[in-house]
Amino acid sequence: MTPGIFVTGTNTGVGKTLVAVALTHALAKEGYRVVGLKPVASGSDPDSTGRLRNPDALALQAASSVRLPYELVNPYCFEPGIAPHLAAEEAQQVIAVDDLVAWYGRATADADIAIVEGAGGWRVPLHPLGFLSDLPEQLGLNAVLVVGLTLGCLNHARLTFESIQHAGCAPFLGWIGNRVDPGFQRLEGNLHTLERLLGGPPLAIIPPLGPTAGPAEVAEFLAGPLTRAAVAPLLRAARPR
Repeated sequence: MTPGIFVTGTNTGVGKTLVAVALTHALAKEGYRVVGLKPVASGSDPDSTGRLRNPDALALQAASSVRLPYELVNPYCFEPGIAPHLAAEEAQQVIAVDDLVAWYGRATADADIAIVEGAGGWRVPLHPLGFLSDLPEQLGLNAVLVVGLTLGCLNHARLTFESIQHAGCAPFLGWIGNRVDPGFQRLEGNLHTLERLLGGPPLAIIPPLGPTAGPAEVAEFLAGPLTRAAVAPLLRAARPR
């Protein structure tokens, strides 16, 4: 099975797409055959032909060095911007974990490594049963947690970390702090607390970014010594071809 990194977050809107696209971009730039994937997405719009397309999935598709048709990048795409299991229920579409596992095999067949972006937080429900986290747990994908640095993040981060660790099936690769709230008070104190709660220092801290910042700029914050040390085992297993 192709090795992969599953990017999850403490909540929706914390920068999962930003991090996933930047990681995909950085690995592609280094010569790896990398594919960015979005298994389940809600909040999508029809294109000129009427087919639903999600902007996060399109960004991952564009950053990948392995070119895949959209339907393979994002197999479950829903229009309303609501919880994916509710969108799937409204569309009368079943999302089964076994089907997601089989999809991952097809989507990564020509890749050295995959970057898989989750939806919302770690334990997002599927329809009718299960959780999206069942996918990385069954595949043994390495989990990266994006922490939106704002009030309440300590509790959300620790609970997510405990859930990942409790199952013990998706190795915890580390966490990335994203300064989504420039006015977040006592930043340094909160970062020290997160280091204690999450078992180590962050892979990177993404500073407040302007509206025009793209994956190339964010990739700079994900290519430091800590990040390289964390992903080195995966990269050794995914040597460029």
